[in-house]
Amino acid sequence: MTTDFGVPPLAAKNRRSVEERLQEIKAAGGVPETLRIEWRGQPLQVEVIDMPVDSLYYNPGTHRIRAQRSHEPLRDRALDQDAWSDESQDYLEELLQALPSDPSKRDPDFDALLESLRDFKQNDPGLITRDGILVNGNTRRAALKEIGGNASIRVGVLPPSCTWADINAVELSLQLRRDHRRDYSYINRLLAIDEQMSLGRSVADIAREFRTTSPRCEQDMWVLATLNDLVDRSKEGETQLRLLDFEDHQEKLKELHRRYVKDSTVSKERADVMKESRLAAIVLGFSKTDVRLIEPEFKARYLDQRLPEDLKGQTAAGAQAAVSIPGLNRTVRPTGTQVAEARALTDSILKVKAVEAAGGELSAERIAAAARTLRAAKDAVEGALEPAGKDARVRKRKQAAPDRLNDASEDLEQCITDLVLSRAASSLDDESFDEAVMRLRDSLAKLAKESARTIKAPGDGVAWLLEVFPREES
Repeated sequence: MTTDFGVPPLAAKNRRSVEERLQEIKAAGGVPETLRIEWRGQPLQVEVIDMPVDSLYYNPGTHRIRAQRSHEPLRDRALDQDAWSDESQDYLEELLQALPSDPSKRDPDFDALLESLRDFKQNDPGLITRDGILVNGNTRRAALKEIGGNASIRVGVLPPSCTWADINAVELSLQLRRDHRRDYSYINRLLAIDEQMSLGRSVADIAREFRTTSPRCEQDMWVLATLNDLVDRSKEGETQLRLLDFEDHQEKLKELHRRYVKDSTVSKERADVMKESRLAAIVLGFSKTDVRLIEPEFKARYLDQRLPEDLKGQTAAGAQAAVSIPGLNRTVRPTGTQVAEARALTDSILKVKAVEAAGGELSAERIAAAARTLRAAKDAVEGALEPAGKDARVRKRKQAAPDRLNDASEDLEQCITDLVLSRAASSLDDESFDEAVMRLRDSLAKLAKESARTIKAPGDGVAWLLEVFPREES
């Protein structure tokens, strides 16, 4: 839901100042500068004026730093209580200058924006409400304030009837244009999509607004749900991870989703084991290529024997108790035991990672113990990845040819879609397409020749290929 932060202290003064400047533009004649925005589903041209940066306010509801607000919980709570206090506005200013993945550090992109404004001034106008709240241009205001010298900022002015829901919608539409200066961070983009979902909008509408597809939108929601689950599971006492701690894992999480969806169609349990094992590796900071080596059998086949005893004990404790079979005096492992064990290991790593992330807020002994556990877990995973990688390379050699054909099939499906679109736009280069088809025919003929030499008992697919390209022609 959209939060109503109320009206800032200088709202009345800003409204008078905005109105005066708009009247001055009309009185001057000529062609005024305007900014095109999406306003309540329709395009709207709003007039642009100059405003002193010191009279404006940062938008406390901006999606740009939504996740980063949790960096300092006390200041975040104070911001919710009074968004317009000097302390809250200072906190927003610090976050706008900070690195999204680590708000304790300054963002090099902010410094690049600062230098651009210093050298070339402001290219594109920001956008404000008549109360002086920045809907777009928050980061530019922070940079202009640092430059100093009684700076002013060019801003479009929203209509007088603007509400907080309008502020939210307009900010999203502007920030999602292709030409904006600084992208939302990955986590903030996920939160923005989730916010739109909570408003009851359809996935198709959200995908269209965010310049993406419905499947990718659904992937984003799966990733955010997974991250929220990890944050909840990491809590122990006063320590807990934050969403922004996963800022740098975008590609690994997307790849995990694709693999999870694929494996779930075959075996939900194996997919869950793989998911938990990969999540543990992601939390430990392993690269995408390393995480990719983790298959459903990774933990049982390679990792368990290398885990330190304390992690083994916690993993075993997290598993379900054995189930006895009446009349046979026997017990069996219950369904889902492997998932429970993998989940318990991930939980253990999450909790010690949260201790490490808390840093100086905890005792040196507790932080040192967490660092030792994390190092031992990382060493165990590194040791397990070596034999897993060797086995993966063997499998890859066996599967290389089928995988390439599958990739080619996907490309052909996309080609069909592109062909349909080009017909509507009359944009197809017929000669280039004809040459590409001829090259495809030659490649298939070569494929048929090598298939005939390699495969002794052809299945239906290879038999079809050999029928289309008989040996004498290939």
